[in-house]
This record gives sequence, C-alpha cells and structure tokens, in this order.
Amino acid sequence: MKTNIVTNINELPSPAFVCEEELLIKNLELLKRVQDEANVNILLALKGFALWSTFDLCKKYLKGCCASGLHEAILAKEEFGREVHTFSPAFKDEEIDEIIDISNHLVFNSFSQFDRYKERARGKTSIGLRVNPEYSSVEVDLYNPCGTFSRLGITRKNFQEDNLEGVDGLHFHALCEQNVDALEGALKNFEERFSEFLPQMKWVNFGGGHHITREDYDVEALIKLLKDFKNRYPHLEVYLEPGEAVGWQTGYLMATVLDIVENGMQIAILDTSAEAHMPDTLAMPYRADIRNSDLPNVKKYTYRLGGNTCLAGDIIGDYSFDKPISVGDKIILEDMIHYTMVKTTTFNGIKLPSIVLKKSNTCYQIVNNFGYNEYKSRLS
Repeated sequence: MKTNIVTNINELPSPAFVCEEELLIKNLELLKRVQDEANVNILLALKGFALWSTFDLCKKYLKGCCASGLHEAILAKEEFGREVHTFSPAFKDEEIDEIIDISNHLVFNSFSQFDRYKERARGKTSIGLRVNPEYSSVEVDLYNPCGTFSRLGITRKNFQEDNLEGVDGLHFHALCEQNVDALEGALKNFEERFSEFLPQMKWVNFGGGHHITREDYDVEALIKLLKDFKNRYPHLEVYLEPGEAVGWQTGYLMATVLDIVENGMQIAILDTSAEAHMPDTLAMPYRADIRNSDLPNVKKYTYRLGGNTCLAGDIIGDYSFDKPISVGDKIILEDMIHYTMVKTTTFNGIKLPSIVLKKSNTCYQIVNNFGYNEYKSRLS
C-alpha cells in the first residue's frame, strides 16, 4: 500500500474518500463511553465501516469486529486483532472450518446450519443462533431485517427449544440507523419471545442499526436500557455491533466537475458515480448532502449532478449554488464514509475513489489509490 502526504486538498487525487480522524475519534469516544458506563461490548461492523487503515485507532476503543463471512473475518483478525464475531445467512462448507478457527463467536441463521456444523465448531468457538423478534420498524423494506418473509433469523414458531445443547448465545438484529425507541420495541419483542431461554445463555448480541453517534440519538436512554437489561440478566455478556455509528459524518467523497452540458437545464458531469461509488443514493434512495449547496432553485444557480457512467439514471440529484459551477471545480459530497466505501464497484471500468485520511487541517495521508488492476482483477 503506497502512502503519500499532501498539505492541500487541491493536491488530492479525484475522486477520493476523505476520512477525518478527528471526527472518527469523536465517534469512538462516545461509543467507548456507552461501552464503559453500561458495561457492554461494542463491536465494529465491517459491513458498514471497513477502513482498515484506521483499525489501529479503532481498537483502542472497541472490543472487536463483527464479520459477515470469511473475508471480513480474515480482515478483522489480520488488521484489528481483537474479538471476531461472525454471522452469515448461510455458511459454505469449504469455508466454515477457517471461519471457526478465526471466530470468537459464530452465529448460525437456522437450526439446519447449526445441526450441520455444530460438531465441527464445538469447543473451538462460542456458538450462537440468530433469532427474529418479529419487530418491524424500518421504513424501507430493502433494509428491514424483520420484514415479512424475512430470511434473517429464527422466529419463535420455528425455534427448536429442545435443540439448544452447545448454544451459548442469542443474536437479534431489527434496526437500521434508528434511535433508542426502536431498540426498546425490538428488545421488548425479543424478551417476550425468547426470555425463557436466556438463563441458559452466556451472551446476547443486540445486533446493529443503533445510530448512537447521530446528534439526536438519546445516549442516556440507551445506557439506561442496557443497564436495566443487565440488571435483569446479570450473568449475560451484552454485545452491540453498530456499523453506521462508527463512520457517521466522519468524512466525505470529493469529486471534480469534468463537463457541463445543457438539455433543458445545466447538467454537471462529475468524475464519480452514484451507481458505482454511492449506490445507496439510488437504492434507498436518499439525497446526498453537498457542501455549500441547497435544494434546486433556492440559490441562484441550479444544476443536475450526474455520474460518469453510461447508466441513464446515474444521477446524484439537483442542487443549487451561490455561484456558477465551472469545469475543474471540486464537489464535496458529505457523510460518505459509512456504508458507501464498502459498496463501491468498477461498473463501466470507472476508477475506484482513492482513500485519504485527514490527519489535521494541513495534513492529508493518501493511503490507497486504485487503477486498472482493480478493474481487471475482478474479471477474467
């Protein structure tokens, strides 16, 4: 990995994800406070934040990582070096033994997977089962782990209470970027359905989706909720595994205007892509915040910002600015570190954004650049 230091934002490669260490530390300190005051364990969810060049920093605050399969588990072991907790909707036979060797906790999504692999895992890792509390408060179905006909987690109806030998813990995940009131509802449903099995367990994992570092999150209520749960079940270790809360508002995606075309309105084409570099803006969908901009027609000059691929719908959105946009101008798309970097693709052969750590106001560390090899190596 090539490392370069620059002192001016205009010297950075474009496009580039820029993670600001000062903001990351602020999030980690808050998570550490929750962890310490509530006497729980907070894990970094690699599915949301896998910027491993920051792991030496992150592991000073968090207990470990949760992984969604073999590759994330290997990354957690190699670069984070603390606890590794692994869950997958289904494990592959050719990967399971390596996952068992790496993982401190291994969570199965079904009793059939548990039955298939429990003897291979017994004595080597702490085994858990993911359960479905059947609490649906997530508004977008694409991100609702407890929606109708969900494939994620075992419902109470399908829970085999006579098949728990060797099971140390239960895992539930029902949230997506939500406040503590949603956790209260999910936890209530979880306890109503599964509390009778908790006396024989060693741990419970509350899953992810806890938007703890968002400004309006009720941190005090979360700490109280966790303490109350621990008082009810003092023998249980409690885990949370937020993804967005670690990388929330810790940086941006910087892009450059390549051209401006006219077709009923001014359209600025950037060297980034909604489809390839920030797919959730199309899938969720949501409107990305852009620095020094507003809704269309609020400020004097309105533009549609488009990506640099052939997809007709590769549109970031319509924005207004105080001044006209020119070719070569930098566009800063805010809050693009969590659940964005991990989803990038090389669709159309477009170059992946570089990765940069902002060390201070005058120091940027370019930790990775990408080029043709990243595109070619994914194909054959």
